[in-house]
Amino acid sequence: MHVFTTAFALLATITSAWAYPGPGVVTGNTAVHDPTLCKDASGTYFVFSTGTGIEIRTSPDRTAWTYIGNVWSTAPTATNQFTGTTNGVLWAPDCLYANNKFHLFYAASSFGSQNSGIFYATSNTGQPGSWTDQGLVLSTVTGDSYNAIDPNLLISANGIWYLSLGSFWTGIKQVQLTSSGALASSTVTSLAERSGTDAIEASVVYSYGSYFYLFTSWDLCCEGTSSTYNIRVGRSTSINGPYVDQSNVALTSGGGTLVLETHDSIYGPGGQDLFTDSDGPILVYHYYTSTGSYLGINKLDFSSGWPVVI
Repeated sequence: MHVFTTAFALLATITSAWAYPGPGVVTGNTAVHDPTLCKDASGTYFVFSTGTGIEIRTSPDRTAWTYIGNVWSTAPTATNQFTGTTNGVLWAPDCLYANNKFHLFYAASSFGSQNSGIFYATSNTGQPGSWTDQGLVLSTVTGDSYNAIDPNLLISANGIWYLSLGSFWTGIKQVQLTSSGALASSTVTSLAERSGTDAIEASVVYSYGSYFYLFTSWDLCCEGTSSTYNIRVGRSTSINGPYVDQSNVALTSGGGTLVLETHDSIYGPGGQDLFTDSDGPILVYHYYTSTGSYLGINKLDFSSGWPVVI
C-alpha cells in the first residue's frame, strides 16, 4: 500500500509538471530579467527589465522584440547610495501607461541588503533619453521589518495609487501614494509573509472581476538552472486584503496557490508582471534555460475564479 501511494504521488507530481504550457512564442532580443509590460496609445508594446540604466525593448505585436536602449544613460546619483556604486544595476522596474504617460517605479539595492530605495520616473514616449527623474519614493535600512524593493503600482477604480513592495524579512507590504508618486501616509499594510527565511518577493496586485489578486514569487531567483523561483497567488475583495489562497489559507500565514513552477526545460519562472490586453489577462515573467534568462509571456484564464496559465 505504501509503495502504491508513493507511486501515485510521484505520478501526480509528474502529471502536474507536464500540465504547464511552455512560454508563448517570442522572437528577437528576449534575454531579460524581471520584465514589466505596458502598451502606449499607438499600440506599441514596451518591456522594461533589470539592468544598468534599466533596459527597454519594444514590439509591434507582443511577439517580435527589439532592444532599443536604456531608461538612463547614467543612473540618477541618488541611486548610488543603495547600489554601492556609480551607475549600478537597477532592479525590477514596474511600468504603467496611463493618461498618455509612462509611469515607471524601480528599485536600487544590492543582494542581501536592506539598504534599498524605490524610485519613480515618467516619460511621454517611453524612449531612451525621454525620462524625467521624479526621485526617491521610500527607502529602508538594516533593521527595518521589510525591504524597499520590487515595486508594483496599481491605480484603483477611484483613482487612488497603491504601491506593493517587499522581499524576504516580513514579506510583502503596501503603501498609498499621491498621484505625483509621493507617499500619501506613513501606513504600511502587510499583504503576505512566509515563515523564517523562506523567500517571497516580486509582488503584483492585479484587479480582475470581483477580486484583487496578489501574485508573488517564492524561493530563490538568479541561480540559472538551479533557480527555484515559482509564482504564487491569493485573492481578496479588498485591495488591502486579507488575501487568501485557494485553500483559504491567509497569505500572511504562508498561503499561496501555485500558478507556475519549473517544468520541462523551463527553470525558475518568476519576477512576474500582469497586464490586461485586448485578448485578456497576460502573465509576463522571466525563466532560465541552460543558456540564460529569457522573456516568458502567457495568457491567463480566470474562468474558475483563479488564474490558470494557458
